[in-house]
Amino acid sequence: MQVGKNRMNKVSRTRRAMLAMLPLLLIARDGSAETRAPYLQRAEVQQFIDELLAQHGFERQRIERWLASARYSPAVERYMQPPIAFGQRNWLEYRARYLDEARVQAGAAFVRNHQPAMQRAQQQFGVPPEIIAAIIGVETYYGRITGNFRTLDALVTLSFDYLRRAEYYRQQLAELFLLAREQNSDPLAMKGSFAGAVGLPQFMPGSIRRYAVDFDGDGRVDLSTSAIDAIGSVAAYLAAHGWQRDVPIVFDVIADEATVDALGRGIDATVRWSDAQAAGVEGDVALPLDANVLVIDLPYLKDGAVERLYRVGTANFSALLRYNRSYFYASAVAELAQAIATQAR
Repeated sequence: MQVGKNRMNKVSRTRRAMLAMLPLLLIARDGSAETRAPYLQRAEVQQFIDELLAQHGFERQRIERWLASARYSPAVERYMQPPIAFGQRNWLEYRARYLDEARVQAGAAFVRNHQPAMQRAQQQFGVPPEIIAAIIGVETYYGRITGNFRTLDALVTLSFDYLRRAEYYRQQLAELFLLAREQNSDPLAMKGSFAGAVGLPQFMPGSIRRYAVDFDGDGRVDLSTSAIDAIGSVAAYLAAHGWQRDVPIVFDVIADEATVDALGRGIDATVRWSDAQAAGVEGDVALPLDANVLVIDLPYLKDGAVERLYRVGTANFSALLRYNRSYFYASAVAELAQAIATQAR
């Protein structure tokens, strides 16, 4: 009897999902937009719920209650569109955005104001204070701009209405629900960026679960209002992704685009420095010959033409790329950190 009942319930859900697809075919009178079905009436959402229940033992009623409260956000979908083509990216413009004097000064103040936590993070995880401050400075201007999008709405929109990386965002949506269960919190109350990132360090829900730490000792992880938790969590994240204590980050070198291509690009330091030299990379790099590096290029515009800066990054540069897979991002963090360290002395 139970098997038959389960089969009937599954058939019923399938019929409901099929009926729910009908409104998606209706077009507004002006032809400009589709009428969107509520999330619970969509087949892919019901499939997501079934998988969530099977894998993590959630109660269907709880998940459906949360998803019934989710709202599609056109702003999220709009902000996720790439602003410019890759070939038009300009390192000098990007650098100027994050290396302004005000951000450097604020970073030095952030280090001074949280010196005990910074020192403890460096002792425990090996990550210098200026690196922690630079990441938080690039991500949220030291907590000033953390985002006001409801995280549930952002992740549901990106999971079911945005075609790029939908699988990743569905994983993060599941992580959000797991986080809410573990912390006995309300996922509807969490707010952050349009991409679903949360708090001063802009951790995705999965990163919060795996790497965030209660660094202020109050019994809970709070990346939105506790700068100390954010400091410890950034350091823990980098340490978990290969940060090496007292190792330099990046060096300027002489190279060319063909050499960068031949050495593989990517985000992992997998090329020995001696092999990079043999490939034609030149520079005053204070590293052992057997140290693993990656060679990167940073395109910029000069007199209307594309020029490139070339650099060699260490395992610590790779750790920064684990935080954000952009050479521009990791380079900006490294340079902002250097400026903060100079200012904070």
